[in-house]
Order: sequence, then structure tokens, then C-alpha cells
Amino acid sequence: MDTTDWKDALGKAFNMPVPEAGDNTPDKGEQAANDKGDALQQQGARRLSIVLERKGRGGKQATIVTGFVADDEAVKQVASQLKRKLGVGGSARGGEILIQGDFRQRVAEELRALGFKC
Repeated sequence: MDTTDWKDALGKAFNMPVPEAGDNTPDKGEQAANDKGDALQQQGARRLSIVLERKGRGGKQATIVTGFVADDEAVKQVASQLKRKLGVGGSARGGEILIQGDFRQRVAEELRALGFKC
């Protein structure tokens, strides 16, 4: 019976060091949580999409901003700033911001002023 660990065998096959059980390397879940950060730290890192949506809203229009990589609390803070500057209602959940009405141009200007790409 071979007692070689599969990690050791894989490390030898690809000439890579094998991490030990006590290493302080974050796993994928911790790394994903660290990558998110808050919205202000992610400014300019990714392009945000701004679209106008009409379906399923009783004929009313809504401006949707998607593409945030931040946590929900940071997105809610950005949404709050947008709603106050534009003087409109809206919400933020699931990593996207909903602004009531067709405000694509003004939302883009405000997000650029905050340092985001759109």
C-alpha cells in the first residue's frame, strides 16, 4: 500500500511546493471576501453598467446600475448618495442599484464624480 499523499504526488508532478496544513494561506472563501472590500476601494476597478428597464413595472421606468463587486452595505451607501443627489427614490440589493425613472445620464455623471467607471 502506497502511503504517498496525493498533494505530495501532485506537487512533485508539477514541481510546485506543497502547502502544509499549518500554512496561513487564505482559502478561496476568505480570499473572495477580501477581494470584495467596500465600494469606495473598488472605484475604477470595474466598469459599471447602467441600463433602463421598463418590463414588469407597470409601464414605469427604472434605471438599473449593475457591476458592483462590493458588499451590500457599501452598495447601499452609494445608492443613498445617488438618491439624495438626484432627489428620487430607489433601492439597493443583490449588488445592484435601482433608481426610479430614466436618469441614465445623471447617474453616470454622479458615479464618475464618485470615481467609478461607467
